[in-house]
Amino acid sequence: MKKFRNATDIFCRMKDYGFFPIIESCNAYMSSLLDLHRTDIALAFYRELRRHRISPNVYTLNMLMRAYCKLGKVEMAVEVFREMEIMGLKPNIVSYNTLIAGHCNKGLLHFAIKLRNSMEKNGLNPSVVTFNTLIHGFCKEGKLQEASKVFIEMKAMNVAPNTVTYNTLINGYSHVGDSDISGRLYEEMLKNQVKAGILTYNALILGLCKEGKAKKAAYLVKELDKENLVPNASTFSALIYGQCMKKNSERAFHIYQSMIRSGCHPNEHTFNMLISTFCKNEDFEGALHVLWEMSKRCMAPDSGILSEICDGLSRCGKSQLAKKLCNEMEARHLMTAGTDKSNTINFGCR
Repeated sequence: MKKFRNATDIFCRMKDYGFFPIIESCNAYMSSLLDLHRTDIALAFYRELRRHRISPNVYTLNMLMRAYCKLGKVEMAVEVFREMEIMGLKPNIVSYNTLIAGHCNKGLLHFAIKLRNSMEKNGLNPSVVTFNTLIHGFCKEGKLQEASKVFIEMKAMNVAPNTVTYNTLINGYSHVGDSDISGRLYEEMLKNQVKAGILTYNALILGLCKEGKAKKAAYLVKELDKENLVPNASTFSALIYGQCMKKNSERAFHIYQSMIRSGCHPNEHTFNMLISTFCKNEDFEGALHVLWEMSKRCMAPDSGILSEICDGLSRCGKSQLAKKLCNEMEARHLMTAGTDKSNTINFGCR
């Protein structure tokens, strides 16, 4: 029922009567706390549990490792893993997956692979979660060849790749601008009847836009309708990025307007990208228009972009407008931290 304060009160009342909950109840409580990102309370609860000599089981210790990994304290999670054997408990696949994820998040991929290898020595076969975690870890570090090796190994062990597997790899290759491999992975995905979702299409669209293949990206957007998928903020941002790459500021702004009409919300990066493109085209009034759109949503531009607009307005003989802009941004508390207002105005009025 999500009434954790009541659960805590009941735990304390039980102590007053000299008896304690079974470990399964404690596990349910810890699990809920971790899902709510209340790692601190979960760790405090575990210490209380041990103080009262309630014996943890493998699930309790898995959650304890998960808590430490969430906090980035992988070495503490490893200590818990070692304690399992001392307590006479055998680590299960979740124990290994939790530790592998913890190491991957810290970029410690060598140790993650060692853990994956030790699984088989202990009679456990890696699951789709194990492989997905490793693939994500390598992709995050830009090590796409290593990610592909894990993918090949996964298929060799007859572990079927799922949507997460393909999305992770497609996203990885799209970010480095290799739409050919992303496209092949997408085709393989469809061939294996793995459902492609909006994340799949967004990654493909971004990859194509990064390579300046706007027409192919537009074709994929049409495919969304056929698949009953609705474009989201990431879809529009990728298309805006593609137009900005080609310095098509007007076309990018039209896509931005479609984005707003669709009820999607652009982030600071999208606005900064749009403003920068208008500035590159020396359309400073266009840049200013986007800046007002940005300020309406209580977002601050990068200090460099603000200086770029002010400088452009000054060169167009609109120094007073540059001053007014800076004053208004400051009045709305939208000057980026570290921005020197006087330097920005002076730079814009030189």
